[in-house]
Amino acid sequence: MRVVGIRRAGGPVEVAALSGDGARVTVLASLEEFWADASRFLAGDPAGDPVPAGDVEFVPPVLPGARVLCTGLNYLRHVAEGSFAGEGVPPYPTLFARWTQSLTVDGAEIPVPADEDGLDWEGEVVAYVGSPLVDATPEEALAAVVGYSTFNDVTSRRAQKLTSQWILGKNGDRSGPLGPLVPAAEVGDLRDGLRVRTRVNGETVQDGRTDEMVYTVGDTLALVSRTFTLRPGDLLATGTPSGVGYARTPPWLMQPGDVVEVEVERLGVLTNRVVGAEARRGR
Repeated sequence: MRVVGIRRAGGPVEVAALSGDGARVTVLASLEEFWADASRFLAGDPAGDPVPAGDVEFVPPVLPGARVLCTGLNYLRHVAEGSFAGEGVPPYPTLFARWTQSLTVDGAEIPVPADEDGLDWEGEVVAYVGSPLVDATPEEALAAVVGYSTFNDVTSRRAQKLTSQWILGKNGDRSGPLGPLVPAAEVGDLRDGLRVRTRVNGETVQDGRTDEMVYTVGDTLALVSRTFTLRPGDLLATGTPSGVGYARTPPWLMQPGDVVEVEVERLGVLTNRVVGAEARRGR
């Protein structure tokens, strides 16, 4: 099953199952109802009348109040290629946050902010929390994950490096495209190693596997749960493999007109086009 968020005629966000050919959606529940019992909706077969995909607007199936936690420096070769190479592997996961307003969907256009020389790609996997977590063990935290999506943590490098905090660089408008949610039961354990590839204009720029992560999904969610309660609908982006653009010689950043794809085994392909800064205005 592939699960997406939709709006019909400007109405509230609903969660729906996407047909295999992407031509139809079947509504599962309202956004709030879905996240109140996500496991139940993901375990059942979609009911109701299919709706043509062309009649709906696709949006992330994410609650407005969800926390979007992101993991930096979670692949050894990515640590080695970047600005933090001299510091070695951090003793704890490097966590930063996105606002849900930075998220978007497959097919959306991603604008380059006005002061940037381009945008960098970071293909990765997102995990969705399905039940509350307080002081959880890694095993309990992993068991609470109900699904995964492809994700591109598109980064404004100049803004990211203005200060020691990464908020600006990681929250550009429409800079966080998410693919459809795939139930965890269909994906399996990321520690088994799902292939993660990123392509820009058809050229492969990242090629890693999820079993290369330093900090697993269970480890990271368990750590977070010891400080604040994780709620159903919260997300964890799990970090990106090596091959980002800014670490190349010469650096390579995406320009308007470029097409970026993130492909994750069992999760599918996420495709977005980069556009100019003028696309931010009037929205």
